[in-house]
Parts: sequence; structure tokens; C-alpha cells
Amino acid sequence: MITIVDYQMGNLRSVQKAVERAGVEAVITSDATEIASAERLILPGVGAFGDAIAEIRNRDLESPIKDYLAADRPFLGICLGLQLLFEQGFEHGVHEGLGVIAGDVAKFSLPLQYKVPHMGWNTVDIGPAGQDLGITPQTHFYFVHSFFVRPTDPNVVALTCDYGGQFCAAIRRGNLFATQFHPEKSQKAGLELVERFAHGTLIPNTLSNS
Repeated sequence: MITIVDYQMGNLRSVQKAVERAGVEAVITSDATEIASAERLILPGVGAFGDAIAEIRNRDLESPIKDYLAADRPFLGICLGLQLLFEQGFEHGVHEGLGVIAGDVAKFSLPLQYKVPHMGWNTVDIGPAGQDLGITPQTHFYFVHSFFVRPTDPNVVALTCDYGGQFCAAIRRGNLFATQFHPEKSQKAGLELVERFAHGTLIPNTLSNS
């Protein structure tokens, strides 16, 4: 069973369908008890950082999400679900995030030939925390974002991407894995990633801790 966090800021059905294609049941919920007791948790997200963290707090979901992560249980963050893990975001002001990962979320500042948002297919390379994920360098994934994460600790960077310079495309810490790209929109490579997360084979130490 996969639990998908509903805080009214994500393409929830697309994520649910990707999980179901892997042959695993997925429930969409905003119930704190269900989130706290999840076997595997996905935090998706599309939209503005400030609005998203406000929705999470208004629904009293911050504590169950942070408690789940503190227990180092299997977690997949997607797009805004990656950014919210950080301490601060600077979209339309300064907003305090979940603070699970040290660092912040900044807007792209790029030469004019690079359009913002960064939208479409791009390739990833492997960072320090991505060596054992089984993701091949130069694999294509689908991105849609104007902001990117800046982890304080470079050792949590699992994947990088080049768009006018290198940025962090995914992080990994223990059983926490989160991506800036949308695996549910990334065709074969993305659906394989979701399938491996759902079946406990994406993160090598997941099975022992679940």
C-alpha cells in the first residue's frame, strides 16, 4: 500500500495511476493518522511553495509528515514535494519549509537564452547519494519548475541536471528520496522509478527498514 499526501496542491491522480500501473494499491488522503501509519509515503506537489506549506499546516499535516520522515521510513517526494523538505523557500516572499533537509529553494537566475520555467525533457547525472540507486547517467526525465533546491550538505545530492549550470535534481538520505522532475510524467524511466519505489527495490536499504 502506498499513501499519497493530499493537501490540494498536486496532480494526485497521475501519481496514483503511476503506482497502480506498478501493481500496487495507492490511497490519496489528508488524514493525519493514515499518513503517520503509512507503509510507504509519497508527497507530490505542483504550485507555489508558500501556498503549499500553508495548506500542509492548515490541515495539521506537518507533524505526521515530519514524524514519518524522522523514523526513516520509505518516502518519495515529487517536485514541490522535494522543495518543501527544505528550511526556506523564496517564492513570493520568505517561507519556512518542513526543515527536514538543511538548505533552501531559490529561483533560477539564468542567461536570456534559458527560459524559466525549466520545462521539458532533460538528462540527469549521478551525485554522491545516487551511486546505488540503479539510475543510469544521462537518463531523461520530465521537468517543470522555476525554483531549485540548494542543499547545505552536498552528500545528499543523488542526481544533478544541467540547465544553464548544474542544479540538484534529486536528493537521497536513508529511505528518503525526492526528485525535482516528475517521474509520473517521465514515461518508461519515470514509471520504472515509481515501480521500484512501490516494490521496495529503488533504495537498497528500504526493505530492512520498512
